[in-house]
Parts: sequence; structure tokens; C-alpha cells
Amino acid sequence: MSRHAIFVVNASRAEAVAATKEISQILLKDGFTLSTPSEISILGISQHPAEDLPKAEVVLVLGGDGTILRGSEIARRQDIPILGINLGHVGFMAEVEKPALSEIAASVIAKDYVTENRMVLKYSVERAGKVVDTGWALNEVTVERNGTTMVELFVQIDGRPLSRWGCDGLICSTPTGSTAYAFSAGGPVLWPEIDALVLLPISAHALFSRPMVVSPKSEIIVDIESSDALLSSDSLRKFPLQLSDRILITRDSSVIKLSHIKPTLFTDRLVAKFKLPVEGWRGE
Repeated sequence: MSRHAIFVVNASRAEAVAATKEISQILLKDGFTLSTPSEISILGISQHPAEDLPKAEVVLVLGGDGTILRGSEIARRQDIPILGINLGHVGFMAEVEKPALSEIAASVIAKDYVTENRMVLKYSVERAGKVVDTGWALNEVTVERNGTTMVELFVQIDGRPLSRWGCDGLICSTPTGSTAYAFSAGGPVLWPEIDALVLLPISAHALFSRPMVVSPKSEIIVDIESSDALLSSDSLRKFPLQLSDRILITRDSSVIKLSHIKPTLFTDRLVAKFKLPVEGWRGE
């Protein structure tokens, strides 16, 4: 029975396309069939819309964290691992070190990559008593202003009022997303193993607007009290909001199976990403 793998590639990066060609030729020789939703033309890799890709055993991503987020849509839909390949730019979801392409192909063939489950958020938008949009996020769900004026939000947690904010927006992130938009906005860094959500108002005009670490069992409700706003999920899925819309955000039951060729501690990932000063460390 033929094995199948999916490539998701940042087609604008020449090194990503070149690496895809090399890895794909090794996998093809081992009997794999290959497909991609990306706009690349490589012998042996068939092109399909993302929602019509054949069932696969792994998604191989060649690009940055943004490309991994696009690949995670496929991985979640098919409930398969996603393997982010380091092309020389350290991200938070790909390999820390840059493995040889032959090593990556060998790991896929042997199926010996290391997989960890990453939390996913889900959300719904209610308008006039009806659900008008639903979705999910690996990094974060944001509710932000959709113009030049601030957005007015009323936030409740577990059925109790928390605060009313006039602000640029609100971020609700997973531990994975704590090093993305939430980090840029001043939120805390959460290790991926922690079960928690980060709730963070952006540029709020309020005495209390601190980042908060919330139970993963909590239900977060955001009521829109200004004329409009914009909901964004991982900066990929967007939905325009209106006055009196209500957004419900909770933990989803699904996970993203984020994989690596070698196990890596999150501490090492932080050090590599931010080039933290650890010279002279005496550990083994």
C-alpha cells in the first residue's frame, strides 16, 4: 500500500522550493505518493486544493511559522502530524537546528519523528441569537478595531463580568501563540506543556489592562459595544463584527500534532530564537 505525504511550501522562498525538490525525490524513490496545495511545480508532486488533498500520514512544511499555520489547517482536518523544517531561520514551531535534507527524508520514511500535542482554541460568533461564524486557532483569536477608532469590548469569564475596555483589541492565545502576537503585545511566555490560555487587552484605556493567564476550562465571552470590529484567527481566518455581536472562545477538543526530527527543550528554542546571552554556561 502506497504511503502519502503532503508538502506545504512557501513558494516565494527559493531555498524552500529547492529543499522540497530534494526531499520529494528521496520519498518518491521509497514509494511515496506526494501532493501539495502550494503553487509549486515539482515532478512527482500533484497539486490539489487544500480541502481536496488525498489522505496522508504527515504534512511537511518548508517555510516559516506562518507557513506552518497554513499547514496546520490540513494537519487538523486529516488528524495527522505536521513537521516544520528549519531552512535557516529559527521559528518557534520548526526544528531548532537545521537538519540535513536526507536526515529529514529518512525520519519521514522511518516514521521516527517526535510528536507533541498542541492546544487549539475554538470560537463562535453569535448575532441576534444566531451563530453566524465558527472557527479555530492554533496561535490566537483576536478581536480588534476595524478602523481608526478604538473598539469597545465587554469581557466576561465563566459567566461573570471581568471588565469593559476601550482598546485597540483583545488577544486570546494558546501556549503556542504566547510567543507570537501576544508576545509582541507584552504578554507572558508560556511553555507549551502548560495547560492555560493567555488573555491580553491591546493598548487599553483602563486602570487594569494586565495580561492574564486563564484556566483552559474557562469560557471567555467578548461582547462588541462599538459600531464594528474584526475577528481574526491566526491572522488567516477573518470575520467582520457588528455592534452587539457576542464571541465565545474556549479550548477545542482537537489538537495539532506538532512534530520534530529530534526532541528539543523549549528553553533551547527561546535561546536560539532570541540569541539569549548564555555564553559561559557550565552545564553539560
